[in-house]
Amino acid sequence: MLILSRKRDEQIIIGDGIVITVVSVRGGNVRLGVEAPPHVTVHRQEVYDAIRGGKTEAKPTDPTASADPT
Repeated sequence: MLILSRKRDEQIIIGDGIVITVVSVRGGNVRLGVEAPPHVTVHRQEVYDAIRGGKTEAKPTDPTASADPT
């Protein structure tokens, strides 16, 4: 694991297209901005875990469609 110290408005570059910017630091909270190419998905850890664990609920694409065709 690489550990870096950054101040507000400083950036970290990952590869050729991902930029992490420190937006603000307040107390124990750090706000980060992430710029990435459209083909790269970016999620918070808890969202990623929910997706990988199948804990997300699929929403129907057609709100008028019924789950039970009878």
